[in-house]
Amino acid sequence: MSKSESTPDNPQQPEAGKGRSLLRSSAVVGVMTMLSRVLGLVRDVVVANFFGAGSSADAFFVAFKIPNFLRRLFAEGAFAQAFVPVLSEYRSLKDLQAVKALIDRVTGSLGLVLVFVTGIGVLGAPVLAAVFAPGFYLNDPLRYELAVDMLRFTFPYLLLISLTALAGSVLNSYERFAVPAFTPVLLNLSLIGAAIWLQPVFDQPVMALALGVLIAGSVQLLFQLPFLWRLQLLPRPRLGFRDEGVSRIMRLMVPALFGVSVSQINLLLDTLLASFLQVGSVSWLYYSDRLAELPLGVFGIAIATVILPSLSRKHAEKNTETFARTLDWAMRMVLLIGFPAAMALLVLAEPLLATLFHYGAMTDSDVTMAAMSLRAYACGLLAFMLIKVLAPGYFSRQDTKTPVKVGIIAMVVNMALNLALIGPLAHVGLALATTLSAFLNAGLLLRGLLKEGVFVWQKGWGAFLLKLLLANASMIGLLVWLAGTPDQWLAYDLWQRVAQMAILVLGGAAVYLIVLALLGMRAKDLRH
Repeated sequence: MSKSESTPDNPQQPEAGKGRSLLRSSAVVGVMTMLSRVLGLVRDVVVANFFGAGSSADAFFVAFKIPNFLRRLFAEGAFAQAFVPVLSEYRSLKDLQAVKALIDRVTGSLGLVLVFVTGIGVLGAPVLAAVFAPGFYLNDPLRYELAVDMLRFTFPYLLLISLTALAGSVLNSYERFAVPAFTPVLLNLSLIGAAIWLQPVFDQPVMALALGVLIAGSVQLLFQLPFLWRLQLLPRPRLGFRDEGVSRIMRLMVPALFGVSVSQINLLLDTLLASFLQVGSVSWLYYSDRLAELPLGVFGIAIATVILPSLSRKHAEKNTETFARTLDWAMRMVLLIGFPAAMALLVLAEPLLATLFHYGAMTDSDVTMAAMSLRAYACGLLAFMLIKVLAPGYFSRQDTKTPVKVGIIAMVVNMALNLALIGPLAHVGLALATTLSAFLNAGLLLRGLLKEGVFVWQKGWGAFLLKLLLANASMIGLLVWLAGTPDQWLAYDLWQRVAQMAILVLGGAAVYLIVLALLGMRAKDLRH
Protein backbone atom coordinates (compact mmCIF):
# COMPACT_ATOMS: atom_id res chain seq x y z
CA MET A 1 0.00 0.00 0.00
CA SER A 2 1.36 3.41 -0.88
CA LYS A 3 1.39 6.26 1.58
CA SER A 4 -1.21 8.13 -0.42
CA GLU A 5 -3.81 5.40 -0.23
CA SER A 6 -6.68 5.95 2.20
CA THR A 7 -8.30 3.32 4.33
CA PRO A 8 -10.37 3.74 7.50
CA ASP A 9 -7.51 2.57 9.65
CA ASN A 10 -4.54 3.81 7.66
CA PRO A 11 -2.27 5.11 10.43
CA GLN A 12 -0.51 7.52 8.08
CA GLN A 13 -3.60 9.66 7.57
CA PRO A 14 -3.21 13.19 8.96
CA GLU A 15 -4.74 13.71 12.36
CA ALA A 16 -6.66 16.78 11.21
CA GLY A 17 -8.74 14.55 8.98
CA LYS A 18 -9.91 12.59 11.96
CA GLY A 19 -11.73 15.59 13.45
CA ARG A 20 -10.92 14.49 16.99
CA SER A 21 -10.19 17.29 19.44
CA LEU A 22 -7.87 16.99 22.40
CA LEU A 23 -10.83 17.85 24.63
CA ARG A 24 -12.84 14.91 23.36
CA SER A 25 -9.85 12.57 23.66
CA SER A 26 -9.17 13.77 27.21
CA ALA A 27 -12.81 13.16 28.11
CA VAL A 28 -12.61 9.60 26.73
CA VAL A 29 -9.49 8.82 28.76
CA GLY A 30 -11.03 10.44 31.85
CA VAL A 31 -14.23 8.41 31.63
CA MET A 32 -12.33 5.15 31.16
CA THR A 33 -10.03 5.99 34.07
CA MET A 34 -13.01 6.79 36.27
CA LEU A 35 -14.53 3.40 35.37
CA SER A 36 -11.25 1.72 36.31
CA ARG A 37 -11.08 3.58 39.65
CA VAL A 38 -14.66 2.62 40.52
CA LEU A 39 -14.02 -1.02 39.68
CA GLY A 40 -10.81 -0.84 41.71
CA LEU A 41 -12.90 0.14 44.71
CA VAL A 42 -15.27 -2.77 44.01
CA ARG A 43 -12.24 -5.07 43.74
CA ASP A 44 -11.00 -3.94 47.17
CA VAL A 45 -14.44 -4.59 48.67
CA VAL A 46 -14.57 -8.10 47.15
CA VAL A 47 -11.04 -8.97 48.27
CA ALA A 48 -11.79 -7.69 51.78
CA ASN A 49 -15.00 -9.75 51.86
CA PHE A 50 -13.28 -13.00 50.91
CA PHE A 51 -9.84 -12.59 52.50
CA GLY A 52 -10.16 -9.80 55.06
CA ALA A 53 -6.98 -8.15 56.30
CA GLY A 54 -5.26 -11.22 57.69
CA SER A 55 -1.98 -12.90 56.92
CA SER A 56 -3.03 -14.36 53.55
CA ALA A 57 -4.20 -10.96 52.28
CA ASP A 58 -0.96 -9.39 53.52
CA ALA A 59 1.05 -11.98 51.60
CA PHE A 60 -0.88 -11.29 48.40
CA PHE A 61 -0.46 -7.52 48.65
CA VAL A 62 3.31 -7.98 48.99
CA ALA A 63 3.40 -10.43 46.06
CA PHE A 64 1.45 -7.99 43.90
CA LYS A 65 3.25 -4.88 45.10
CA ILE A 66 6.66 -5.99 43.79
CA PRO A 67 5.84 -6.34 40.05
CA ASN A 68 3.43 -3.38 40.35
CA PHE A 69 6.23 -1.20 41.73
CA LEU A 70 8.52 -2.19 38.87
CA ARG A 71 5.68 -1.58 36.38
CA ARG A 72 5.38 2.01 37.58
CA LEU A 73 9.11 2.51 37.16
CA PHE A 74 9.54 0.88 33.75
CA ALA A 75 6.31 0.40 31.82
CA GLU A 76 4.16 3.44 32.59
CA GLY A 77 7.02 5.68 33.64
CA ALA A 78 10.36 5.79 31.91
CA PHE A 79 9.50 3.67 28.87
CA ALA A 80 6.39 5.57 27.78
CA GLN A 81 8.11 8.95 28.27
CA ALA A 82 11.01 7.84 26.06
CA PHE A 83 9.15 5.76 23.47
CA VAL A 84 6.19 8.00 22.53
CA PRO A 85 8.27 11.04 21.39
CA VAL A 86 10.54 8.89 19.21
CA LEU A 87 7.59 6.95 17.76
CA SER A 88 5.73 10.22 17.05
CA GLU A 89 8.80 11.58 15.27
CA TYR A 90 8.98 8.45 13.10
CA ARG A 91 5.28 8.76 12.32
CA SER A 92 5.63 12.40 11.28
CA LEU A 93 8.83 12.13 9.24
CA LYS A 94 8.99 8.56 7.94
CA ASP A 95 6.73 6.05 6.23
CA LEU A 96 4.67 3.23 7.71
CA GLN A 97 7.37 0.63 6.99
CA ALA A 98 9.93 2.56 9.08
CA VAL A 99 7.43 2.97 11.93
CA LYS A 100 6.64 -0.75 11.85
CA ALA A 101 10.36 -1.63 11.86
CA LEU A 102 10.92 0.54 14.93
CA ILE A 103 8.03 -1.09 16.79
CA ASP A 104 9.28 -4.57 15.84
CA ARG A 105 12.80 -3.85 17.14
CA VAL A 106 11.60 -2.14 20.32
CA THR A 107 9.26 -5.06 21.03
CA GLY A 108 12.01 -7.64 20.49
CA SER A 109 14.64 -5.77 22.48
CA LEU A 110 12.32 -4.86 25.36
CA GLY A 111 10.83 -8.35 25.35
CA LEU A 112 14.25 -10.01 25.69
CA VAL A 113 15.18 -7.76 28.62
CA LEU A 114 11.83 -8.42 30.29
CA VAL A 115 12.13 -12.20 29.86
CA PHE A 116 15.54 -12.04 31.53
CA VAL A 117 14.26 -9.86 34.40
CA THR A 118 11.19 -12.06 34.83
CA GLY A 119 13.33 -15.19 35.03
CA ILE A 120 15.46 -13.58 37.74
CA GLY A 121 12.33 -12.46 39.58
CA VAL A 122 10.74 -15.91 39.56
CA LEU A 123 13.95 -17.70 40.59
CA GLY A 124 14.82 -15.01 43.14
CA ALA A 125 11.32 -14.80 44.64
CA PRO A 126 12.56 -15.81 48.14
CA VAL A 127 15.09 -12.97 48.14
CA LEU A 128 12.62 -10.40 46.79
CA ALA A 129 10.00 -11.35 49.37
CA ALA A 130 12.56 -11.02 52.16
CA VAL A 131 13.66 -7.57 50.91
CA PHE A 132 10.15 -6.15 50.46
CA ALA A 133 8.67 -7.83 53.54
CA PRO A 134 11.48 -8.45 56.06
CA GLY A 135 8.92 -8.79 58.85
CA PHE A 136 7.47 -11.86 57.16
CA TYR A 137 10.92 -13.40 56.77
CA LEU A 138 11.97 -12.76 60.37
CA ASN A 139 8.72 -13.27 62.26
CA ASP A 140 6.21 -15.24 60.19
CA PRO A 141 7.68 -18.09 58.09
CA LEU A 142 4.28 -19.32 56.89
CA ARG A 143 3.25 -15.92 55.58
CA TYR A 144 6.71 -15.51 54.02
CA GLU A 145 6.44 -18.85 52.17
CA LEU A 146 2.94 -17.96 50.94
CA ALA A 147 4.23 -14.62 49.63
CA VAL A 148 7.08 -16.42 47.82
CA ASP A 149 4.66 -18.92 46.22
CA MET A 150 2.36 -16.13 45.03
CA LEU A 151 5.24 -13.98 43.78
CA ARG A 152 6.15 -16.75 41.34
CA PHE A 153 2.67 -16.33 39.84
CA THR A 154 2.55 -12.53 39.96
CA PHE A 155 6.06 -11.57 38.81
CA PRO A 156 5.47 -12.52 35.13
CA TYR A 157 2.81 -9.78 35.24
CA LEU A 158 5.72 -7.35 34.79
CA LEU A 159 6.54 -8.87 31.38
CA LEU A 160 2.92 -8.88 30.24
CA ILE A 161 1.96 -5.42 31.47
CA SER A 162 5.15 -3.85 30.08
CA LEU A 163 4.32 -5.22 26.62
CA THR A 164 0.78 -3.97 27.18
CA ALA A 165 2.19 -0.53 27.94
CA LEU A 166 4.18 -0.67 24.70
CA ALA A 167 1.02 -1.51 22.75
CA GLY A 168 -0.86 1.24 24.57
CA SER A 169 1.84 3.79 23.73
CA VAL A 170 1.50 2.94 20.03
CA LEU A 171 -2.30 3.25 20.19
CA ASN A 172 -2.08 6.57 22.06
CA SER A 173 0.31 7.88 19.41
CA TYR A 174 -2.34 7.10 16.79
CA GLU A 175 -5.21 8.71 18.75
CA ARG A 176 -6.75 5.37 19.81
CA PHE A 177 -6.95 6.59 23.41
CA ALA A 178 -10.05 4.64 24.53
CA VAL A 179 -8.45 1.19 24.21
CA PRO A 180 -5.39 1.75 26.46
CA ALA A 181 -7.52 3.75 28.92
CA PHE A 182 -10.05 0.90 29.19
CA THR A 183 -7.41 -1.83 29.53
CA PRO A 184 -6.84 -1.43 33.34
CA VAL A 185 -10.53 -2.27 33.84
CA LEU A 186 -9.63 -5.84 32.80
CA LEU A 187 -7.23 -6.18 35.76
CA ASN A 188 -9.98 -5.34 38.22
CA LEU A 189 -12.47 -7.66 36.50
CA SER A 190 -9.93 -10.49 36.49
CA LEU A 191 -9.20 -10.15 40.21
CA ILE A 192 -12.90 -9.90 41.07
CA GLY A 193 -13.60 -13.02 39.01
CA ALA A 194 -10.66 -14.90 40.55
CA ALA A 195 -11.79 -14.04 44.08
CA ILE A 196 -15.33 -15.22 43.43
CA TRP A 197 -14.89 -18.28 41.22
CA LEU A 198 -11.30 -19.54 41.46
CA GLN A 199 -10.60 -19.41 45.19
CA PRO A 200 -12.51 -22.68 45.96
CA VAL A 201 -10.09 -24.52 43.63
CA PHE A 202 -6.97 -23.87 45.76
CA ASP A 203 -5.91 -25.32 49.11
CA GLN A 204 -4.79 -21.76 49.89
CA PRO A 205 -7.76 -19.77 48.52
CA VAL A 206 -5.74 -16.55 48.29
CA MET A 207 -3.58 -18.17 45.58
CA ALA A 208 -6.56 -17.51 43.28
CA LEU A 209 -5.71 -13.81 43.41
CA ALA A 210 -2.12 -14.49 42.33
CA LEU A 211 -3.41 -16.52 39.39
CA GLY A 212 -5.88 -13.70 38.70
CA VAL A 213 -2.98 -11.26 38.32
CA LEU A 214 -1.31 -13.53 35.77
CA ILE A 215 -4.60 -13.93 33.88
CA ALA A 216 -5.11 -10.17 33.97
CA GLY A 217 -1.73 -9.48 32.39
CA SER A 218 -2.45 -11.93 29.57
CA VAL A 219 -5.96 -10.59 28.95
CA GLN A 220 -4.80 -6.96 28.92
CA LEU A 221 -2.09 -7.69 26.33
CA LEU A 222 -4.32 -9.83 24.10
CA PHE A 223 -7.10 -7.23 24.24
CA GLN A 224 -4.91 -4.60 22.55
CA LEU A 225 -3.40 -6.77 19.80
CA PRO A 226 -6.39 -6.66 17.38
CA PHE A 227 -6.32 -2.86 17.47
CA LEU A 228 -2.62 -2.87 16.58
CA TRP A 229 -3.41 -5.28 13.74
CA ARG A 230 -6.05 -2.87 12.38
CA LEU A 231 -3.40 -0.16 12.33
CA GLN A 232 -1.05 -2.55 10.43
CA LEU A 233 1.34 -2.23 13.38
CA LEU A 234 1.07 -5.63 15.08
CA PRO A 235 4.69 -6.30 16.15
CA ARG A 236 6.87 -9.10 14.85
CA PRO A 237 9.57 -8.97 17.55
CA ARG A 238 13.14 -8.54 16.34
CA LEU A 239 16.30 -7.73 18.24
CA GLY A 240 17.65 -4.28 17.51
CA PHE A 241 19.80 -2.93 20.32
CA ARG A 242 22.04 -1.21 17.75
CA ASP A 243 19.13 0.32 15.85
CA GLU A 244 19.26 4.14 15.91
CA GLY A 245 15.70 4.50 17.19
CA VAL A 246 16.06 1.81 19.86
CA SER A 247 19.37 3.30 21.03
CA ARG A 248 17.78 6.74 21.31
CA ILE A 249 14.87 5.36 23.36
CA MET A 250 17.31 3.60 25.70
CA ARG A 251 19.31 6.81 26.18
CA LEU A 252 16.13 8.76 26.93
CA MET A 253 14.95 6.09 29.38
CA VAL A 254 17.91 6.40 31.74
CA PRO A 255 17.19 9.92 33.06
CA ALA A 256 13.43 9.28 32.83
CA LEU A 257 13.85 6.15 34.94
CA PHE A 258 15.76 8.13 37.54
CA GLY A 259 13.06 10.80 37.49
CA VAL A 260 10.33 8.27 38.20
CA SER A 261 12.50 6.76 40.94
CA VAL A 262 12.76 10.18 42.61
CA SER A 263 9.00 10.36 43.13
CA GLN A 264 8.89 6.78 44.43
CA ILE A 265 11.73 7.55 46.88
CA ASN A 266 9.84 10.62 48.02
CA LEU A 267 6.76 8.55 48.80
CA LEU A 268 8.86 5.98 50.64
CA LEU A 269 10.53 8.66 52.78
CA ASP A 270 7.16 10.25 53.60
CA THR A 271 5.87 6.87 54.76
CA LEU A 272 8.99 6.24 56.85
CA LEU A 273 8.60 9.61 58.60
CA ALA A 274 4.88 9.05 59.16
CA SER A 275 5.66 5.71 60.83
CA PHE A 276 7.33 7.62 63.68
CA LEU A 277 4.19 9.67 64.35
CA GLN A 278 1.00 8.89 66.25
CA VAL A 279 -0.63 5.56 65.43
CA GLY A 280 -2.97 6.09 62.47
CA SER A 281 -0.85 8.76 60.76
CA VAL A 282 0.09 6.51 57.84
CA SER A 283 -3.55 5.57 57.31
CA TRP A 284 -4.76 9.18 57.52
CA LEU A 285 -2.29 10.17 54.83
CA TYR A 286 -3.29 7.16 52.73
CA TYR A 287 -7.01 7.91 52.79
CA SER A 288 -6.55 11.62 52.09
CA ASP A 289 -4.08 10.89 49.30
CA ARG A 290 -6.56 8.46 47.71
CA LEU A 291 -9.15 11.24 47.45
CA ALA A 292 -6.67 13.80 46.13
CA GLU A 293 -5.45 11.26 43.56
CA LEU A 294 -8.94 10.82 42.08
CA PRO A 295 -9.17 14.11 40.14
CA LEU A 296 -5.44 13.93 39.42
CA GLY A 297 -5.75 10.45 37.91
CA VAL A 298 -9.01 11.01 36.07
CA PHE A 299 -8.31 14.47 34.62
CA GLY A 300 -4.65 15.47 35.03
CA ILE A 301 -3.18 12.23 33.75
CA ALA A 302 -5.86 12.01 31.03
CA ILE A 303 -4.85 15.40 29.62
CA ALA A 304 -1.15 14.52 29.89
CA THR A 305 -1.72 11.20 28.09
CA VAL A 306 -3.46 12.93 25.22
CA ILE A 307 -1.07 15.85 24.71
CA LEU A 308 2.24 13.90 24.78
CA PRO A 309 1.88 12.30 21.31
CA SER A 310 0.36 15.52 19.93
CA LEU A 311 3.22 17.67 21.25
CA SER A 312 5.77 15.12 20.01
CA ARG A 313 4.41 15.36 16.47
CA LYS A 314 4.31 19.18 16.61
CA HIS A 315 7.96 19.20 17.68
CA ALA A 316 8.98 16.74 14.95
CA GLU A 317 7.17 18.92 12.39
CA LYS A 318 8.85 22.06 13.89
CA ASN A 319 5.38 23.56 14.38
CA THR A 320 6.32 25.77 17.34
CA GLU A 321 3.19 27.91 17.23
CA THR A 322 0.79 24.96 17.52
CA PHE A 323 3.07 23.38 20.12
CA ALA A 324 2.72 26.47 22.33
CA ARG A 325 -1.06 26.62 21.77
CA THR A 326 -1.41 22.97 22.81
CA LEU A 327 0.46 23.57 26.06
CA ASP A 328 -1.64 26.68 26.68
CA TRP A 329 -4.83 24.68 26.10
CA ALA A 330 -3.66 21.98 28.52
CA MET A 331 -2.97 24.54 31.27
CA ARG A 332 -6.42 26.09 30.83
CA MET A 333 -8.06 22.66 31.05
CA VAL A 334 -6.15 21.93 34.26
CA LEU A 335 -7.39 25.17 35.81
CA LEU A 336 -10.92 24.66 34.53
CA ILE A 337 -11.16 21.21 36.13
CA GLY A 338 -8.54 21.29 38.87
CA PHE A 339 -9.57 24.57 40.50
CA PRO A 340 -13.17 23.49 41.35
CA ALA A 341 -11.95 20.00 42.29
CA ALA A 342 -9.46 21.49 44.76
CA MET A 343 -12.10 23.85 46.20
CA ALA A 344 -14.55 20.96 46.62
CA LEU A 345 -11.94 18.88 48.47
CA LEU A 346 -11.21 21.82 50.77
CA VAL A 347 -14.87 22.48 51.62
CA LEU A 348 -16.10 18.88 51.68
CA ALA A 349 -13.13 17.08 53.27
CA GLU A 350 -15.07 15.57 56.21
CA PRO A 351 -18.24 14.78 54.18
CA LEU A 352 -16.23 12.98 51.48
CA LEU A 353 -14.16 10.96 53.94
CA ALA A 354 -17.21 10.07 56.03
CA THR A 355 -19.20 8.99 52.97
CA LEU A 356 -16.45 6.76 51.61
CA PHE A 357 -14.60 5.39 54.64
CA HIS A 358 -16.41 6.04 57.96
CA TYR A 359 -17.56 2.47 58.52
CA GLY A 360 -16.40 -0.39 60.72
CA ALA A 361 -13.11 0.35 62.44
CA MET A 362 -12.67 3.91 61.12
CA THR A 363 -13.52 6.28 63.96
CA ASP A 364 -14.79 9.87 64.10
CA SER A 365 -11.29 10.96 65.08
CA ASP A 366 -9.82 9.19 62.03
CA VAL A 367 -12.13 11.18 59.73
CA THR A 368 -11.17 14.44 61.42
CA MET A 369 -7.44 13.76 61.23
CA ALA A 370 -7.58 12.52 57.63
CA ALA A 371 -9.58 15.64 56.66
CA MET A 372 -6.73 17.83 57.90
CA SER A 373 -4.19 16.18 55.60
CA LEU A 374 -6.74 16.08 52.75
CA ARG A 375 -7.05 19.87 52.91
CA ALA A 376 -3.25 20.16 52.76
CA TYR A 377 -3.16 17.91 49.67
CA ALA A 378 -6.12 19.79 48.12
CA CYS A 379 -4.14 23.04 48.26
CA GLY A 380 -1.56 21.41 45.98
CA LEU A 381 -3.94 19.69 43.56
CA LEU A 382 -3.45 22.33 40.87
CA ALA A 383 0.32 22.01 41.17
CA PHE A 384 0.15 18.19 40.94
CA MET A 385 -1.97 18.47 37.78
CA LEU A 386 0.21 21.19 36.23
CA ILE A 387 3.31 19.01 36.66
CA LYS A 388 1.54 16.29 34.65
CA VAL A 389 0.85 18.60 31.70
CA LEU A 390 4.05 20.68 31.82
CA ALA A 391 6.43 17.71 31.88
CA PRO A 392 5.29 16.53 28.38
CA GLY A 393 6.55 19.91 27.14
CA TYR A 394 10.02 18.49 27.82
CA PHE A 395 9.48 14.77 27.10
CA SER A 396 7.90 15.55 23.70
CA ARG A 397 11.14 17.36 22.73
CA GLN A 398 13.10 14.32 23.92
CA ASP A 399 14.46 16.28 26.89
CA THR A 400 14.18 13.88 29.83
CA LYS A 401 17.04 15.41 31.80
CA THR A 402 15.47 18.76 32.75
CA PRO A 403 12.39 17.28 34.50
CA VAL A 404 14.76 15.00 36.44
CA LYS A 405 16.87 17.96 37.60
CA VAL A 406 13.72 19.83 38.63
CA GLY A 407 12.42 16.71 40.37
CA ILE A 408 15.63 16.34 42.39
CA ILE A 409 15.42 19.97 43.52
CA ALA A 410 11.78 19.47 44.53
CA MET A 411 12.65 16.24 46.38
CA VAL A 412 15.40 17.91 48.41
CA VAL A 413 13.10 20.82 49.27
CA ASN A 414 10.32 18.38 50.15
CA MET A 415 12.55 16.55 52.59
CA ALA A 416 13.70 19.81 54.20
CA LEU A 417 10.09 20.93 54.56
CA ASN A 418 9.14 17.52 55.97
CA LEU A 419 11.70 17.90 58.73
CA ALA A 420 10.67 21.51 59.38
CA LEU A 421 6.90 20.90 59.44
CA ILE A 422 6.57 17.43 60.96
CA GLY A 423 7.24 18.79 64.46
CA PRO A 424 4.52 21.46 64.69
CA LEU A 425 2.02 19.89 62.25
CA ALA A 426 2.65 16.11 62.49
CA HIS A 427 1.11 14.21 59.54
CA VAL A 428 -0.42 17.40 58.13
CA GLY A 429 3.10 18.81 57.86
CA LEU A 430 4.09 15.92 55.58
CA ALA A 431 1.12 16.59 53.30
CA LEU A 432 1.79 20.33 53.30
CA ALA A 433 5.46 19.74 52.46
CA THR A 434 4.37 17.66 49.45
CA THR A 435 2.07 20.48 48.33
CA LEU A 436 4.70 23.23 48.65
CA SER A 437 7.36 21.22 46.84
CA ALA A 438 4.85 20.45 44.06
CA PHE A 439 4.32 24.18 43.49
CA LEU A 440 8.09 24.59 43.29
CA ASN A 441 8.29 21.71 40.80
CA ALA A 442 5.51 23.14 38.62
CA GLY A 443 6.96 26.66 38.81
CA LEU A 444 10.42 25.54 37.71
CA LEU A 445 8.99 23.51 34.83
CA LEU A 446 6.92 26.48 33.66
CA ARG A 447 9.85 28.88 33.99
CA GLY A 448 12.02 26.59 31.88
CA LEU A 449 9.43 26.35 29.11
CA LEU A 450 8.97 30.13 29.08
CA LYS A 451 12.72 30.75 29.11
CA GLU A 452 13.27 28.42 26.16
CA GLY A 453 10.43 30.06 24.24
CA VAL A 454 8.63 26.73 24.00
CA PHE A 455 5.56 27.99 25.85
CA VAL A 456 4.01 31.37 25.03
CA TRP A 457 0.98 32.78 26.83
CA GLN A 458 -1.95 32.97 24.41
CA LYS A 459 -4.58 35.73 24.31
CA GLY A 460 -7.55 35.80 26.68
CA TRP A 461 -5.99 34.67 29.96
CA GLY A 462 -7.31 37.66 31.92
CA ALA A 463 -10.94 37.10 30.93
CA PHE A 464 -10.55 33.34 31.42
CA LEU A 465 -9.24 33.71 34.99
CA LEU A 466 -11.97 36.21 35.90
CA LYS A 467 -14.71 33.82 34.72
CA LEU A 468 -13.02 31.00 36.59
CA LEU A 469 -12.85 32.93 39.87
CA LEU A 470 -16.49 34.03 39.71
CA ALA A 471 -17.73 30.51 38.88
CA ASN A 472 -15.68 28.95 41.68
CA ALA A 473 -16.83 31.57 44.19
CA SER A 474 -20.46 30.77 43.32
CA MET A 475 -19.85 27.03 43.68
CA ILE A 476 -18.07 27.44 47.02
CA GLY A 477 -20.92 29.59 48.35
CA LEU A 478 -23.45 26.87 47.51
CA LEU A 479 -21.32 24.07 49.00
CA VAL A 480 -20.71 25.95 52.25
CA TRP A 481 -24.44 26.72 52.52
CA LEU A 482 -25.55 23.11 51.92
CA ALA A 483 -22.69 21.11 53.47
CA GLY A 484 -23.73 21.17 57.12
CA THR A 485 -21.34 20.38 59.95
CA PRO A 486 -18.84 17.50 60.26
CA ASP A 487 -20.78 16.18 63.28
CA GLN A 488 -23.91 15.83 61.13
CA TRP A 489 -22.04 13.80 58.54
CA LEU A 490 -20.54 11.53 61.18
CA ALA A 491 -24.03 10.89 62.55
CA TYR A 492 -25.64 10.12 59.17
CA ASP A 493 -26.14 6.53 58.06
CA LEU A 494 -24.86 5.27 54.68
CA TRP A 495 -27.83 6.28 52.54
CA GLN A 496 -28.15 9.71 54.15
CA ARG A 497 -24.50 10.37 53.33
CA VAL A 498 -24.88 9.15 49.75
CA ALA A 499 -28.02 11.22 49.17
CA GLN A 500 -26.55 14.38 50.68
CA MET A 501 -23.28 13.94 48.78
CA ALA A 502 -25.16 13.49 45.50
CA ILE A 503 -27.00 16.78 46.12
CA LEU A 504 -23.72 18.58 46.86
CA VAL A 505 -21.85 17.17 43.86
CA LEU A 506 -24.65 17.70 41.34
CA GLY A 507 -25.60 21.10 42.77
CA GLY A 508 -22.02 22.35 42.88
CA ALA A 509 -21.28 21.17 39.33
CA ALA A 510 -24.51 22.71 38.03
CA VAL A 511 -23.83 26.11 39.60
CA TYR A 512 -20.22 26.09 38.34
CA LEU A 513 -21.24 25.29 34.76
CA ILE A 514 -24.22 27.66 34.74
CA VAL A 515 -22.14 30.61 35.93
CA LEU A 516 -19.47 29.85 33.32
CA ALA A 517 -22.19 29.76 30.64
CA LEU A 518 -23.72 33.03 31.85
CA LEU A 519 -20.28 34.63 31.65
CA GLY A 520 -19.99 33.62 28.03
CA MET A 521 -17.89 30.45 28.12
CA ARG A 522 -18.98 27.85 25.55
CA ALA A 523 -17.92 24.27 24.85
CA LYS A 524 -16.51 25.29 21.46
CA ASP A 525 -14.12 27.64 23.25
CA LEU A 526 -12.52 24.64 25.00
CA ARG A 527 -11.72 22.66 21.89
CA HIS A 528 -8.22 22.59 20.50
